Amino acid sequence: MKIIKGCPSTSMNDYQLNTTTIIRHAARNFPEREIVYRNERGVFRYNYNEAYQRIKRLANALKKLKINPGDRVGVLDWNTNRFFELYFAVPGTGAVLLQMNLRIVPEELIYVVNHSEAKLIFVDESLIPVAEAISSSVPTVKGYVIMTDKNPACFKTKLSPVYSYEELLADAETDYDWPMVDETSTYSACYTTGTTGRPKGVYYSHRCIYLHTMEAVCYTGINWNDNFMQIVPMFHAQGWGFFFAAAFMGAKIVLPGRYLVEDIGSLVELMIEEKVTVGCGAPAIFMPMFNYLRTLEEKPHFGGARFLSGATEPPLAMMKGLKEYGINIIHAYGATETTPLAALNLLKPDMESKLAEEEKWDLKRRQGLPVTGLDIKIVDPEGRELPHDGKTSGEILIRGPWITGSYYNDSRNAESFVDGYWKSGDAGTIDSNGYLKVTDRVKDLIKSGGEWISSVDLENSIVGHPKVLEAAVIGAYHPRWEERPLAFVVPKEEYKDQITKDEILDFIASRFARWQLPDDVLFIDEIPKTSVGKISKNALRNKYKDYFRSFKKC
Repeated sequence: MKIIKGCPSTSMNDYQLNTTTIIRHAARNFPEREIVYRNERGVFRYNYNEAYQRIKRLANALKKLKINPGDRVGVLDWNTNRFFELYFAVPGTGAVLLQMNLRIVPEELIYVVNHSEAKLIFVDESLIPVAEAISSSVPTVKGYVIMTDKNPACFKTKLSPVYSYEELLADAETDYDWPMVDETSTYSACYTTGTTGRPKGVYYSHRCIYLHTMEAVCYTGINWNDNFMQIVPMFHAQGWGFFFAAAFMGAKIVLPGRYLVEDIGSLVELMIEEKVTVGCGAPAIFMPMFNYLRTLEEKPHFGGARFLSGATEPPLAMMKGLKEYGINIIHAYGATETTPLAALNLLKPDMESKLAEEEKWDLKRRQGLPVTGLDIKIVDPEGRELPHDGKTSGEILIRGPWITGSYYNDSRNAESFVDGYWKSGDAGTIDSNGYLKVTDRVKDLIKSGGEWISSVDLENSIVGHPKVLEAAVIGAYHPRWEERPLAFVVPKEEYKDQITKDEILDFIASRFARWQLPDDVLFIDEIPKTSVGKISKNALRNKYKDYFRSFKKC
């Protein structure tokens, strides 16, 4: 990309875009606005001003622990108020907050810590066993800070040396003179998951997250009247970064702490109690939420709450169902490498007026319009840009000010970036109205008899069946057709013995050509997931790769 130099401006170009600015101004403009954190003892409340005072003390504590600009500081935590504080204090000193994914195996977590050369790790008391499991294999780590309300002397741990988060804050100075950090410096680091090979390090700059925050504010319309719930885990891709947007605009923040899909009721009840109006999540959370709401005798209404849905395409039945409870599901698209907001599905005014109701719902399934500031294109295997006809599918390439331009200290950069674009590995189309639709991961497209079949489209059609809870489709080797679709279905509990393969195929037959339909449907109890809640097709492919091998060539 060619850069030219024009007439020098008179703007304060040396004033850097820093994360500290967001929390300083939140405390200044909205000091009384609540931050709510639910823990095992109940609901804890404080406000932006009180959080900011703790953040300043924390910055002083980091200095006392000899954390210097550029040092990496790991965090093992749930969606808590302390994690929120760390997200501002650590980068504010010029150091880097290392997001440690709780759901990856110890070997990968060890790799992440060693590759990033983390110097200090903050650990929630409930996650001490996770830290202990890796402690003997991370030589760069010089200490651990235990985050608890209890007396840390009560904990017996092999971690050493150990500090207490609350004692560090109590002993720290109350004021801190924030440095102006070069905006191109790393504020936080996150490592990719669900890929083949070792995790890849994405190191986000202060400038990157600041601009991403402003974009999130613009496209969601989040403001000081909103109550935002942080559903996405804060330990991966900064929980999609929307708690920064909430702080930027002084919205109330609700942090649910640790929660499980199996206990989705407690999450929904917190949403109701705190009158949540904005949130983010994946269908893996929203589908159980919808099923729980259906069990309630007194039906709550969320008054038009906006919930961004990512990771996988949201099923139409789920979107329509949640709409009855006053929840608008807005499909969004992104990845660890895109911070993650890259596209958002909002209906343009002219489309609102000219499309029939079902056409609008169908459009809502698409990933949406690329957000302002990013360049997105689709290309064929030779790198040629493809037409925006809504039919021609190619790999999605993205560039922009909050898109990663390289992986940290990684030999795979040459294969992951081309001509200033990040290669997403997703296959998709762009229609004449500019709407992006992801048809599949490039590696997940099913090639059958020389023709391509979208596993994503098959999955979402199957999930529309009223007896189906979840579905996944892979391409399994076939001796005649190269690959054929193989579907996996998790029935709803009440229909486990009342659903058949023919029932599924008949339900989706009108939407696909006969040759696109799955050759078989297997009913299973659970679909394997990656650490960030996506369907693990690698696991399914490995287990069922020979499923069709007995079929003879004709």
